[in-house]
Amino acid sequence: MQIPLFHTVVAWILKKRKYQIDMFLNYPEDAQKEVLFHLLSTAKDTEIGQRYHFKNIIDYKTFNERLPIQQYESLEPLIERARKGEFNLFWPGKIQWFAKSSGTTNAKSKFIPVSDEAIENCHFKAGKDMLCLYINNNEHTELFKGKGLRLGGSSAVYEDNDTYFGDLSAIIIENMPFWADFSSAPSQKTALMEEWETKMDAIIQETIHENITSLAGVPSWMLVLLQRVLDVTGKDNILEVWPNLEVFFHGGVNFNPYREQYRKLIPSENFKYYETYNASEGFFAIQDQNHTEELLLMLDYGIFYEFIPMDQFNGEDSVAILLSEVELDKNYALVITTNSGLWRYLIGDTVKFTSLNPYRIKITGRTKHFINAFGEELIVENAEEALKLTCSHIHSEVLDYTVAPIFMSEGHQGAHEWMIEFKIPPKSIEEFTITLDLNLQKINSDYEAKRYLNMTLTLPKVHQAPSGLFYKWLKINKKLGGQHKVPRLKNDRSLIEELLEIAKTMLVPQEACEQKNK
Repeated sequence: MQIPLFHTVVAWILKKRKYQIDMFLNYPEDAQKEVLFHLLSTAKDTEIGQRYHFKNIIDYKTFNERLPIQQYESLEPLIERARKGEFNLFWPGKIQWFAKSSGTTNAKSKFIPVSDEAIENCHFKAGKDMLCLYINNNEHTELFKGKGLRLGGSSAVYEDNDTYFGDLSAIIIENMPFWADFSSAPSQKTALMEEWETKMDAIIQETIHENITSLAGVPSWMLVLLQRVLDVTGKDNILEVWPNLEVFFHGGVNFNPYREQYRKLIPSENFKYYETYNASEGFFAIQDQNHTEELLLMLDYGIFYEFIPMDQFNGEDSVAILLSEVELDKNYALVITTNSGLWRYLIGDTVKFTSLNPYRIKITGRTKHFINAFGEELIVENAEEALKLTCSHIHSEVLDYTVAPIFMSEGHQGAHEWMIEFKIPPKSIEEFTITLDLNLQKINSDYEAKRYLNMTLTLPKVHQAPSGLFYKWLKINKKLGGQHKVPRLKNDRSLIEELLEIAKTMLVPQEACEQKNK
């Protein structure tokens, strides 16, 4: 098939899907009700379905009262039975695939079930919708005249009791149709290479002479790849390597800390960034407009949504509300029921609604990713915004960071301790610290109250991390690539202490002596 014909056919198919998207935009509550009762009907004869009498659930009120909200630990016994080959536990038939996720709050691995229905009607459907929404907004796109460069995580897949587990990206790649290689790069063989750094080199060699028109991946890891592309080619920017590049589909981490670095790597006012919100548990939302940070909640992927107001959050004992009951600019914990058999699952993410017609959201953080050691209620959204404002004022750039509390001790107030790796460091770390503190106070009134006259919290302690510290931490912990990322906020000191120890080993002898003398 000639590329122009392929471009035309694909574009036509994707535009047809836009009509279906418009249907759930116009009738969102009906779409969600249909999803819920389809899930209940499909799973009525499973062990879970019989336990909670799915056949007799005739309305949301009964569903809400009968099924408990659950976190992974509550579901784990059933999931482990499914991994050993048992059938019809929480979803009809056998679950073949499990997405392994270490999570960002627990060291223990999680194995998230991924049914065939979820692969086809959620993850693959979302991938097509991502393109559909993009071409709907960019009529003259030439996206399909070239290839999309995809950068997944660790793509090793392991067999256990005739079931398989690995990164979600590996599961998706394993199940892709053969013709996917015609429109994407690298090849499936390269994408499934296990060793991360070797794979990066292979991807570069395979793609630098291709006509790459789009990128897809996690911003932090794509940044590493693009910088290596420039090292290998000797070019000044990415458009000198791939002149027809027009969009980066990204997700997994907040993009704001990386935005300036991408603008330098891809110096074009016409280049576009499209954010997605997906996880091992499902694909939830897609940016549906150019030049925005809002994400359209996708309501027909076999996922039923509920929301817990964070000011009333109490873990599994929380009370959830329907989509029709949410309010603008309020922080909610996300609860999902999915076509992989996750029933009222508390995923751990928090979101805010920026629009109710249609339903658009922004990701604000994690239910467990916050610091509230002193009543300051610092969430990731606060930290990201304060860093953005500080870097703009101080003319610096942040590559990576994490924050932990310094707990009160006898005669000493508490504080926050930051470990920041800079791409462009500030001329004065003291000025940076003071500016960051002032911005946090402007953004978070609880933090501001605790900082009043240094009564509870004193000025933050900011460390300038040695270059490569966070990469080394990820490598030591076997978390290189893909969905793995450094926890931004920890309510304990476990991560910061580990980073401080690694940083000591990275200091040159003279710096080590100076540190010792201090």
